[in-house]
Amino acid sequence: MNKIALIAHDNMKDDIVAFAKKHADFFKNYELVATGTTGQKIMDATGLNIHRYQSGPIGGDQQIGAEIATNNILAVFFLRDPLTAQPHEPDISALIRLADVHKIPIATNISTAELLVKALSL
Repeated sequence: MNKIALIAHDNMKDDIVAFAKKHADFFKNYELVATGTTGQKIMDATGLNIHRYQSGPIGGDQQIGAEIATNNILAVFFLRDPLTAQPHEPDISALIRLADVHKIPIATNISTAELLVKALSL
C-alpha cells in the first residue's frame, strides 16, 4: 500500500498542480494514481510518473474508489470545489465514504493537504 491518489475538480486543477510542484520531492517516493485530466496536468508540470485512470465524471473516481476498497491506497489528495455544484456529486460522496470506511486519510483542501504531507513525511 504505497499508492497516493490525486484528484481535483476543474476549478481546483491549478491548485493541485501547484501543490504537486511544491511537494514533488515528497510525491516521487510514492506510486501515484490520478483521475485522467488531473494526472496529465500534474505529469506535464512536474515530470512525476502517474498512473491515470479515466476522468472523474466518466468513472475515474470510481476506479480510485475500487483501489481504496481493496486497501491499495495510502492517502487521497482530493481538492474539491465546495462552491460549484458537481454533476457527479453522488460519486464524490461515495469516494469520501469509502475513504472513511477504510480509514484512509483524505485531504480535501490545501490546508489539510499540507498537514497530510507533513504527517506522511514523519
